[in-house]
Amino acid sequence: MANLNIKKVIIPVAGFGTRFLPATKAQPKEMLPIVDKPVIQYLVEEAVASGINEIIFVTGRGKRAIEDHFDNAAELEYFLEKRGKHELAREIRKISSLANFAFVRQKEPRGNGDALLQAFHLIKDEPVAVLFGDDVVYSKTPCLKQLIVAFKKYKAPIFALERVPMEQVYKYGIVNAKKVATRTYRINAVVEKPAVKDAPSDLSIVGKYILTPDVFYELSRLEYKSGKELELTEAFKKMLKHGKKIYGYEFEGTRYDCGDKLGLLKAVVDFGLRHPDVGKGLREHLYNLH
Repeated sequence: MANLNIKKVIIPVAGFGTRFLPATKAQPKEMLPIVDKPVIQYLVEEAVASGINEIIFVTGRGKRAIEDHFDNAAELEYFLEKRGKHELAREIRKISSLANFAFVRQKEPRGNGDALLQAFHLIKDEPVAVLFGDDVVYSKTPCLKQLIVAFKKYKAPIFALERVPMEQVYKYGIVNAKKVATRTYRINAVVEKPAVKDAPSDLSIVGKYILTPDVFYELSRLEYKSGKELELTEAFKKMLKHGKKIYGYEFEGTRYDCGDKLGLLKAVVDFGLRHPDVGKGLREHLYNLH
């Protein structure tokens, strides 16, 4: 593969967020806050910190708030400036200038594979990063940047891996893999939400990927059946069947599943404890609960 530079990231945000109803009845789950920033902004900042400045959102009905969040807010900035809140105005202004943003629409919920295909015309023959909206990782080096380094070495699709307790493997996509280097695995098979007795390992797939054009080719060949979603893992299975190489990287950092109530609460607490404005007060509150 001649082109190994990752210039773009696709962030699918078209889901309904049913696990957070009724909070997500009128707002996207990706806009739920971790302290003072929405979940989606953490993903955009991860991409930017990894050297990417072109963000492609795949949205759905009711996701307009995401577009508005990354748009200019001249009236709000003027309001803050007039009241002397210059630092906050700069913070708001910085959001819209984080990167170049594009938005495409997934017209109906047909799975994450279909969501990615909606953005394929903006990718063409380039490798591209993908960040799903639930997984926020706190780490010294951005998780996506760790994947990009590994991708440039192995020149094949690669996704993030995390070890999970065996009793929880039924919640995740689990890989059968062979370790080929520190934290790096050659993938032999992907098993979606296996029973504990059938799980090939405790290595689960996290929603962060580097995809090559041949992954989209396999996605486009999958047959859509009514009532059954097009899944990215099905494209991986086809590629593995054809002898193509796919890798996984066990990233360094702490993952928060922000698509889950408890996961989001953990993120709010941990990021809150690190926050310069509220960390001290939150720590005292938690201490006094005992």
